[in-house]
Amino acid sequence: MFRIGFGYDAHRLVKGRPLVLGGVEIPFELGLEGHSDADVLTHAIIDAMIGALGMGDIGRYFPDNDPFYEGAVSLSLLREVAGWASREGFALNNLDSTIVAERPRLADSLHAMRERLADALASRIEKINIKATTTEGMGFCGRHEGMAAFAVISLVKA
Repeated sequence: MFRIGFGYDAHRLVKGRPLVLGGVEIPFELGLEGHSDADVLTHAIIDAMIGALGMGDIGRYFPDNDPFYEGAVSLSLLREVAGWASREGFALNNLDSTIVAERPRLADSLHAMRERLADALASRIEKINIKATTTEGMGFCGRHEGMAAFAVISLVKA
């Protein structure tokens, strides 16, 4: 038996915040605004996993108006959700994800992101794929107003 989940997240780019993607701090003059560390990639993955489990969405469990989650490290939240999947008898089959951002260039950071995510998901790095793309100047990502991420997860009964 297997399950598939899809996730999406977007956050505004602002000054004075670190840019965290896939649990990796990326050197950049702007960061993502949010209640937690605003890691759009990890949030999309969390949402996809919760969806694959048929448990709703990320906001149900980690609301952005709950003071408990202010400044939360998204990889810790992903570990928690991966634990839920494990308790339900599921293991990660694979993860495919895309980060949408005009800049900075992310190619040099993708491997480190895959390592951090594999660790948080208690999985092998080979099961994790991350792509980065631009919108060729179109939309909020193209205007450097924010970043977005998409994720698709498949889980298999362990």
